[in-house]
Amino acid sequence: MPKNDTFLRACRREAVPYTPVWMMRQAGRYMAEYRKLRETRTLLELCKTPELALEVTLQPLRLGFDAAILFADILLPLEPMGASFEFAKGEGPVIHEPISRVEQIDALRVIDPQEGLGYVMQAIRLLKGELSVPLIGFAGAPFTLASYLVEGGKSAHFVKTKRLMYEQPAAWSVLMGKLAEVVRRYLHAQIDAGADAVQLFDSWVGQLSPADYEEHVLPHVAHILSDVETRGVPVIHFGTGTATLLELQRRAGGTVIGLDWRTPLADGWRRVGHDRGVQGNLDPTVLFAGADLARRHAKRVLDAAEGRAGHVFNLGHGILPETPVDTVKAVVDFVHETSERRPRGPSVG
Repeated sequence: MPKNDTFLRACRREAVPYTPVWMMRQAGRYMAEYRKLRETRTLLELCKTPELALEVTLQPLRLGFDAAILFADILLPLEPMGASFEFAKGEGPVIHEPISRVEQIDALRVIDPQEGLGYVMQAIRLLKGELSVPLIGFAGAPFTLASYLVEGGKSAHFVKTKRLMYEQPAAWSVLMGKLAEVVRRYLHAQIDAGADAVQLFDSWVGQLSPADYEEHVLPHVAHILSDVETRGVPVIHFGTGTATLLELQRRAGGTVIGLDWRTPLADGWRRVGHDRGVQGNLDPTVLFAGADLARRHAKRVLDAAEGRAGHVFNLGHGILPETPVDTVKAVVDFVHETSERRPRGPSVG
């Protein structure tokens, strides 16, 4: 058990001495030590070299976070499945052969996690010997992975993805089924290696209507989460733009549901149910506006949570490049200090 288990206790909706905080993409381009590493290493080199992944994962912990998240990328499973990609400068991920034919879906392999992803589990094992806070493993959710495979990279409207989903539902189901099974196995392997919690990233699922999510995505996400939850570790179900999907996300699974800044935290928590934990939900851009304003916005989040057991403070999405490190540190300290649960003295009279 980590020396500081506040994050895990909050995920389990147990009493905690203060609200724990971590931030998505807490290791990355906003930190000078990370940028120095990237001067001589590519992103994939950092991910695929366990000693470097360890170094980058540890870098942000000096800011006081209550959990570490493994430094990796959601697209890593695609390569051993048969879909190669690269990170092009200024463009982000680029899939070398985007899916446009059923034959390409049929050719994707349902891999064992040790097949081509063993370096991820090795990084987790190394980290477990270094950390005093819990380690979060993660994977991309099937819809988000499928969108990269079909679009060939980032997309504004997801036209190709939705067209496949609408026009060839059988092929879509095969694609989602393969991705879901790989992700299910991958998360199990991370837990086996020592991850204390896992998060499923469905970054682009907010592009879907509730009806489309329920028909074309929910069964595949449920296949993953219902199984991984049996491991007894916290399972965070995260998406953005999900204000219309929260009840369906609850059905899909997750012991903790991520809320982005477009959903008021109190309302979102009511909708997913107070028998689930919630994570969130500061707007990442607030961190650019200075420490004082960031503290005020952080207080709004804490006030909305009302000190209820089960809140993990986070951003509504990842830390953006060029975010001031001092402001991140100021918010972490503020959350800890403001949310501290002081023991009550004896009653008088």
